[in-house]
Amino acid sequence: MTEKFVLAIDQGTTSSRAIVFNHSGQIVGVGQQEFEQIFPNPGWVEHNPIEIWDSVRTVVADALVAAGINKDDLISVGITNQRETAVVWDKNTGEPVYNAIVWQDTRTAPIVRELAGDEGVEKYKDRVGLPLATYFSGTKIKWILDNVEGARARAEAGDLLFGTTDSWVLWNLTGGTEGGVHKTDVTNASRTLLMNLKTLEWEPDICADFGIPMSMLPQICSSSEVYGHGREHGLLTGIPISGILGDQQAATFGQACFEIGMAKNTYGTGCFMLMNTGEEVVFSQNGLLTTLCYKIGDQKAVYALEGSIAVAGSLIQWLRDNLKIIGSAPEVEDMALTVEDNGGVYFVPAFSGLFAPYWRDDARGAIVGMTRYNTQGHLARAALEATAFQTREVLDAMDADAGVALKELRVDGGMIANNTLMQFQADVLGVDVVAPVVAETTALGAAYAAGIAVGFWEGEADVIANWQEAKRWTPNMDEKEVQRTYRLWKKAVTKSMAWVDEDVK
Repeated sequence: MTEKFVLAIDQGTTSSRAIVFNHSGQIVGVGQQEFEQIFPNPGWVEHNPIEIWDSVRTVVADALVAAGINKDDLISVGITNQRETAVVWDKNTGEPVYNAIVWQDTRTAPIVRELAGDEGVEKYKDRVGLPLATYFSGTKIKWILDNVEGARARAEAGDLLFGTTDSWVLWNLTGGTEGGVHKTDVTNASRTLLMNLKTLEWEPDICADFGIPMSMLPQICSSSEVYGHGREHGLLTGIPISGILGDQQAATFGQACFEIGMAKNTYGTGCFMLMNTGEEVVFSQNGLLTTLCYKIGDQKAVYALEGSIAVAGSLIQWLRDNLKIIGSAPEVEDMALTVEDNGGVYFVPAFSGLFAPYWRDDARGAIVGMTRYNTQGHLARAALEATAFQTREVLDAMDADAGVALKELRVDGGMIANNTLMQFQADVLGVDVVAPVVAETTALGAAYAAGIAVGFWEGEADVIANWQEAKRWTPNMDEKEVQRTYRLWKKAVTKSMAWVDEDVK
């Protein structure tokens, strides 16, 4: 039998990628293309959905060429995507009624306040697991219907569809105006503010509160089933599209975090951490989000707690671009290694407030503990340690919510190349930190979901068998020193709070 492959489409925030994987979970071909970031006003972030779709078509072709195969060598296709980014389009013409409003966009703050009213931002949290926030898709749909001329009337007439970018790509792949499939999976639906975590169905009364006709919404499916078959341009004609996972959930799946208490952390511009909490919904009491982790076919849904850190890699960029004490991001490690420790310096990068687990928008960045003894090396080390300390705080919250102690932390993202950071991360967590051989865990997770649906892989057991460890960092710091530095970190965090008042912008 001729060797078969799975294609993963990774529709990300700054680029679209397509990656071809073999049965061992190894990469055999990649295509990638960036697209324009549109900033019409302060706090607004948009993408052109047509450009996104064009980029997907390009990278699919590029990945097949790079792998030296054609569509007939594919057994299935999976999709992973930037979550919460909202696209609204006309089902009759295929034309978006407005640009995609990106997850980072903050224009819907007035809508959040309006919807929260006297009940507050946790109004729907006991059903959807999320606070009312600009981050999620629901407020973005409402903004488009409220502000694009004629959009609400067209939506109420049944002519408009909404989707996160997975749904937009799926609809176009499967035919668009000629029979395109309008579906999403539970992980993406769980980021809209509109889906009940327990029933896995849209909540009619919440949709009514938002003024969103339910006819706009995609059918909610599992993360691993055949949603439809490719039809567009012959590139993927007849190939089953059979896996969808939001990007952070896909990375969790690709990291084989299938047991309760297993967690992964993705170190990028910020950090996104998910901990598997099993088949029971765990509502956070410690500032985290409750979300779907994955759902395989007819099996029960698996849930997760998620914590986000706003500033991680972007702090190193700040040292490079604003302070100019390093010329490139990797140099921060060399500078940090010029000193033995942080010299008493702690750097709290609350540039836009504190996120999980504090959620303090009155906080601002603080560097504390400075004396004339300190050098650039101490500042560089404090900047690296800030990411590890923030991770410790979020994972402490996860442990408290889930009631399950962390066994090890699986890691991915650009910052894991920094050995000093990863060793310190293991030290402050007191557990091993582990990086995988295949670092493209997001695309890999989507590929696994797609392949499992068509029997290419048997299930989670095959994912576990394929997962290989590339490097492990084991704690070796004295526990008293860990507690001392963590105590001082938490003291430093308090110094960043309550900075913004009526006279401070």
